[in-house]
Amino acid sequence: MNHNSNNIKMSKLTPIATAAAILTLSVSMNAYAQQAATEKEPETVIVSGIRGSLQQSLSVKRNASANVDVITAEDVGKMPDKNVADSLQRVPGVNISTSGAGSGGFDENDRVSMRGTAPSLTQTLINGHAVSSGDWFVLDQVGGAVGRSASYSLLPSEIVGQVIVHKSPTADQIEGGSSGSIDIKTRHPLDFKNPISLEATVQAVYATLPEKTDPQFSGLFNWKNEAGTLGLMVQGFSEKRSLRRDGQELLQWTQVAPTNAAVKTNPDLANVWFPRLIGSSLFQQERKRKGGLIDLQFKPSRDLSLEATYFRSKMDASNYNTNYMTDMNGSGMLGSGVAPDPGYVIRNGTLVSASFTNKGTAAAPLRYGIVDNIVREGAYAQTEFFDLDGKWRPTDRLTLTAKAGTTKGKGVTPSQGVFEGDVNNSGASYQLNGMGSPATVKFPNIDVSKFTGTPLDWVFGVSPASTDDKESYGQIDAAFSLDAGPLREIKFGARATHHTRSNFEVAQGPNWSNTDVGGTSTNPAWNGTTYPGNFGNDLGGDFPKNVWMLDPGILNAWGDLHSNRDISRTYYQDMFDLTEKTKAIYVQGELEGEGWSGNVGVRLVRTEGTSNGYQILPNQPAGETLPAYPWGGFVKKTAIDNNTTIPLPSLNLKFDLRSDLVARVGVSRTMTRPDYGALGGAVLLTDETHTGNGGNSHLKPVKSNNLDATLQWYFAPRALLSAGVFIMDLKDYVGYGVSTGTFIDTRASQEQKKPVFATYSITSPINVGAKVKGLELNAQVPVGGGWGIDGNVTLADSHLDFGACPAMQTATSGDPCDMLGASKTTANGGLYFENDKFNARVSYAWRSDFLAAQDRGTPLYQAATGTLSASFNYNINKNITLTISGQNLNNPILKNYIYNKDQPARFYANGAQYYAGLHVKY
Repeated sequence: MNHNSNNIKMSKLTPIATAAAILTLSVSMNAYAQQAATEKEPETVIVSGIRGSLQQSLSVKRNASANVDVITAEDVGKMPDKNVADSLQRVPGVNISTSGAGSGGFDENDRVSMRGTAPSLTQTLINGHAVSSGDWFVLDQVGGAVGRSASYSLLPSEIVGQVIVHKSPTADQIEGGSSGSIDIKTRHPLDFKNPISLEATVQAVYATLPEKTDPQFSGLFNWKNEAGTLGLMVQGFSEKRSLRRDGQELLQWTQVAPTNAAVKTNPDLANVWFPRLIGSSLFQQERKRKGGLIDLQFKPSRDLSLEATYFRSKMDASNYNTNYMTDMNGSGMLGSGVAPDPGYVIRNGTLVSASFTNKGTAAAPLRYGIVDNIVREGAYAQTEFFDLDGKWRPTDRLTLTAKAGTTKGKGVTPSQGVFEGDVNNSGASYQLNGMGSPATVKFPNIDVSKFTGTPLDWVFGVSPASTDDKESYGQIDAAFSLDAGPLREIKFGARATHHTRSNFEVAQGPNWSNTDVGGTSTNPAWNGTTYPGNFGNDLGGDFPKNVWMLDPGILNAWGDLHSNRDISRTYYQDMFDLTEKTKAIYVQGELEGEGWSGNVGVRLVRTEGTSNGYQILPNQPAGETLPAYPWGGFVKKTAIDNNTTIPLPSLNLKFDLRSDLVARVGVSRTMTRPDYGALGGAVLLTDETHTGNGGNSHLKPVKSNNLDATLQWYFAPRALLSAGVFIMDLKDYVGYGVSTGTFIDTRASQEQKKPVFATYSITSPINVGAKVKGLELNAQVPVGGGWGIDGNVTLADSHLDFGACPAMQTATSGDPCDMLGASKTTANGGLYFENDKFNARVSYAWRSDFLAAQDRGTPLYQAATGTLSASFNYNINKNITLTISGQNLNNPILKNYIYNKDQPARFYANGAQYYAGLHVKY
């Protein structure tokens, strides 16, 4: 077959055509299905209990043709897991994080990555297809932060039948995971043993910081007919949780410019790093995760199966964020050219201690701090999919399968009530304490617990903001068994997708049509509310804790008057929309010989992408007629095509060295398309520092040449000792570079009531090289008497090629080319016990420092952290189980820093969570 004929066949395959193929298949086989309806499938053996499920997982792992790890539904149920990410953190080589980076760290695992790489390089699938996702936090909905990784906070553990972690790919797997893929298999109606099955869990969760108890419920109903040919499963969940996060945030790290007036009298301050803002940050949220899954399965014979699955999950995530901050750019501070008092300290290129005596007066006030109160009522994220599957075996040798469906994800911030006020004539001082404890912060001349009624300074809320993600897909696969020496089966197939991603945002700034914005008469009322009395107790340190705050209801009403919601002020420079069409064909051979087996194949992937972005230009370009921007300047929309065709070969071999010893080796090429925000071309600007993050619509997909080798010793039932090595040589990895550009200064334009343009330093993604190599060690050991232990360690060494990250070359220490999401060490350990009445499990997960994000043009590292969790289950009788579990039992403190540990960035405490309830099964 020549190249042109390949293109023709691939171009004709569309998701709609594939769906039609499934329908045609089902109709054409209807008569055959009716004749065979009396044939029964052999009864499925359901293995229960921790030990049984571990044995089942190891059996799948051992018999797989490639290197995989497996988690079964019983594993999830007996662990203290509240979403799928909680379970995955115990798999060797898997890392988890608690947010998409922009929102900071919380008490629930939200992102999953593999083998020392970023979450976007790990493909998340449900039942073998991609799943669109959304984020609830506004900064994860817009600009360069918009990634491809799935939000696991939308995926409760109740939906899991089995999770398969693919570490060495095969040609028949969907492309998209350079470092691996995670396929979440939901349960199927005909897999249940009894004609009618009922399950329900009713729990209460108590969170220690908010000191609140909330209800959680999940339920399942499954029916199948006597013949086992038709089944229906319905699942539902409604889970409420209260969150509180106490924190200190050190934001917008920058350097003292040599032209700063303070440098003239204090030359040693030139190019010294300092945090612009140091804030007492209180985050409060109520999460309500609701949704369900419906699965209809028709299997009239062993040779024909049809299935339809629908899933929807929505997390309502209204939140209230307050922050009382020093402002180093205030009129009485360093950023405005005021030198600190004598005695300041510089260490490791960082201003670690400084004091500023108040020099303001009532007639001429000077700003030393800023207070933000931001309520985001109605914020939410959701995901859903509808999937059709068909399978037909017309002969003993040939099996045909077809799949089609659609998936949608959305993240929405419908409104923001925002108040920002000045802290005037207070003076300020700070002392950084490294990563040991939060910075010491003082406002010596004021009472931080009192609302001062200072004039409104700025309303900067983005209101509203949203992102939409949609994909339709279709595929056809065939498998033909044969006897041709070691070639036992040949597989081939084709797949097509149509994907769109877009976001929308109204510009920063207040509603200027409201009169007297900036006058004291417009201030919201204060009813005496302050931070909780125990705020910051878990963090320690000496910084403002008994701080005034507005009642969220009052702030919401005030925001309705003063926050901007006028769509005529759409914030184009932070918006994009993408269209991505993919086509793929593959061929794969299954191999088997005496004492060995494996597969070899190649997948050919075509990606056709179009990126639409916007730019605000100060002048009308010659020869062009552009629409005017409401604040001044002109709006230019650009459409950039980005097309690639990439072959992905793979080879996996398995050797049965002994009856209990298995060796595996895999060689492959994988790919991941760049993050949507990286491709989008949108630019997220920080007007105060004239910096920003921008996209690059010309980015190429990340490609990785991989070597994976493992030795697995199954020395006893439910037992495993294994060691593996992996090497990833990444081409066109997404690093970051810095350029300059002219953009409209939103803040200055608002204040001066006219367009103001300025030069910004923009950190943008670029294609570079990168390498990852590592070692995985895994142990699963039953020790007798119902006891068992498990644990794993992953050691990974990764870096970008030098020159890939010029933005980081001003770092005072550390490696400027660290890869995003890369921990050098990840470790997990657990102990379990089980008998007929009782089971218990205690687990600890730990990972070393890693680069979590690019935050306003600077790196944001997360320091090493570990979490302790436990679960206890007592069988009251064969149908009712008492469940008790806890997460974050060691009350971990999440810590972030910038270039080095003399530059702390975040200290967060989220407290612990305790669950108790009943699980009923019939």
